[in-house]
Amino acid sequence: MRSYKFWLFLSGFLILTLFFLFYDSSLDFNYVIPKRLLRLSTIVLGGICIAFSSIIFQTLVGNRILTPAIMGYEAVYLLWQVLLLFIVGTHGLSLLGLNGNFFASIILMLLYSWAIHRWLLPRGRHDVFMLLLFGLVLTMVIGTVTQFIQLKISPGEFSVFQGLSYASFNRSQSETLVYAFIAVALVFWIGRKTLPVLDAMALGREQAISLGVDHVHYVRLYFGLIAILVAVSTSLIGPTAFMGVFIANIAYAFAGSFKHKITLPLGSAIAITIFIVAQILVEHVFNYKTTVSILVNLVCGIYFLVLTVRSRGVT
Repeated sequence: MRSYKFWLFLSGFLILTLFFLFYDSSLDFNYVIPKRLLRLSTIVLGGICIAFSSIIFQTLVGNRILTPAIMGYEAVYLLWQVLLLFIVGTHGLSLLGLNGNFFASIILMLLYSWAIHRWLLPRGRHDVFMLLLFGLVLTMVIGTVTQFIQLKISPGEFSVFQGLSYASFNRSQSETLVYAFIAVALVFWIGRKTLPVLDAMALGREQAISLGVDHVHYVRLYFGLIAILVAVSTSLIGPTAFMGVFIANIAYAFAGSFKHKITLPLGSAIAITIFIVAQILVEHVFNYKTTVSILVNLVCGIYFLVLTVRSRGVT
C-alpha cells in the first residue's frame, strides 16, 4: 500500500513539474524554458533546505510548532539586508553582489545559531511555550528594529528591500545556485551518517543520552547545519514564515512515522510541490497580481494557528 502511494505521489509530482516547465511556453528553449529551469532549480534547493531545517530543528527542541523562522532566523536575515542598504546603499550592495551577500548571510546565521544555542535553549528547554514566547518576542524585537531602519533609507533603497522581504523564485542566478548546491551538498555530507542519531534524539534528551548519544555535540553540530540551510533558503527565495511548520507536520502525517530517513525526503517533496503549485497559480491564474509569499503564508499561517491552539488544548 505504501509503495502504491509512493508511485502515485511520484507520478503526480512529475506531471506537475512538466506542466510547470512546458505549459504556455511555446517550447521556447532559448529563453522561456531556461528561465523556468532556473526557477525550478531554486524551488528544489529552497524546498529541500526548508524541509530539512524545519524537521531537524523540531527534533532538537522536541516540539512540532517551532521552526527556525519562528525563532528569528529569517528576521535576522532581513535585518542584515536593511542594514546593508542603510550603511552602503544600493551601490554598495551591488558591489557586494549576490554571491558576497550569500556568504555573508551564512556567516551571520551561524553566529545567530550559536547565540540561540548558548543562551536561549538552555533556559527554555523544559518549557516549550516559554521557548516559543522567547522566539516570538525576539522575532518581534528584531522586526521592530528592521522597521525603524526602513524609515531611514531612501524610497529607492526601500523598494529594493521590499523585493528581498518576500519569497520569490525570480531573483536567483545560476552562479548563486551553484554555491547553494555546494553548501547543501556539504551539509548532506556532514550529516549523512547521523540519521539514526536524529532518531534517538527525537526520543528526548535523557533517552538519547542513555543510548550513548553525545547530545551536546550533536545539538551544536545540527544547529550549525540548520543555520547554513536557513541562510541558503532565505538567500535564494526569501523569508517563508510558517512554511516549515506546515511541511514538517504534513510529512509526519503522511509518513506515519518519525524516522528521519522517511520524513526528510517526504518533507522535501511536499515543500517542492507546494512551491510549484504556488508559482503556477501566481503565473497562470492570478497573472502576477499576487505573490508566492501571500499564498504560502496565508495557508501555512492558518495551519500554524490551528496547530498551536490544538497543542495548547492537549497540554
